[in-house]
Amino acid sequence: MNAENGLLEMETSKTPLGITLMTDLGDHQHFGVANVDTFSHIAPSDVRPNGVIAGVDMVSVAASGGTDKVDTAAIVCMIKGVKTSVAAAVDNAITRPAGDVAKIISITIDEDGAVAVVEGADGADATFSAVRGAAGGPPLIPVDSIELAQVKVTTSAAAVITADQIVHCTEFAESFEADPTGRGDHSKTVAARRGHVKFGRVLPLIHIGPATRRVYLDAATPNFSEVARSVDFTPAEESISSSSSQHYGGVDNSDSKSLGQAAFKAKLADGVSDLILSARGEVRTFRFFPDRDQTPCIVTQGKVAAARTMPVADHISASVTIAAVKASADYFID
Repeated sequence: MNAENGLLEMETSKTPLGITLMTDLGDHQHFGVANVDTFSHIAPSDVRPNGVIAGVDMVSVAASGGTDKVDTAAIVCMIKGVKTSVAAAVDNAITRPAGDVAKIISITIDEDGAVAVVEGADGADATFSAVRGAAGGPPLIPVDSIELAQVKVTTSAAAVITADQIVHCTEFAESFEADPTGRGDHSKTVAARRGHVKFGRVLPLIHIGPATRRVYLDAATPNFSEVARSVDFTPAEESISSSSSQHYGGVDNSDSKSLGQAAFKAKLADGVSDLILSARGEVRTFRFFPDRDQTPCIVTQGKVAAARTMPVADHISASVTIAAVKASADYFID
């Protein structure tokens, strides 16, 4: 089989998604958007997980000296994809257990940007549980809330909350890596096949569901146009090289990986106003279909460069390279 009926497309515009709730892809670390395979780089994705952006000592002993109360400091949060300033609040009241047993109360910011106290269930005795939602354990908090701290009590009698009873467990903004095109259908994990965001750790299930914190995304999907009269597309591929070093009685071998550029050639109309030339120096997404009538394709995203040739007796053309940040992804599963 050859690629005579092939089709090469380049991202030429975008369709904004707006602020979109991402979906946990099953491992609580990779998040994607339903029915979206690839994200545009014309408008790079802005990932906005719920969490505290700025703030210190966010929950403290009540300055008033009142019983069963705590104060919260002014903070800045990301809530439902929107940067939100939360004012300081004093004398936030907690409810103690019915008897002298363990109880954990979560101090949170709710989806409206207000301080909210979420009660845990009374324990059977004075022993705390680490299990969310269990008796004597921390509560599962609402899905769009942000936890600041937990207050631990073991008595029913009213008393001043001390600093030792306040455990800071703030949901700060998390580190993540965005992969706009995914790893393709050869990926070893299903979660990494399509465009996704991968967090630096597995996010804990502390919200009602149980579920992780919610992750929002402000992004766009690419719109493609055919690269007319193109030929000889080469994907960005990883290559492996090896080297050896000799020692007394034997030899050691080591290998290393390198990533090549994607490339193709295209005949141009005038070598000046052609669409492909407008992408030079920009990051663009490309799709190559070995057969334009079939769905399998190769997706590549990278920075575009072009070297033009303007001969006397042949077509004006360009050798185009795509400096990809990772290997091209193969898509063949619908």
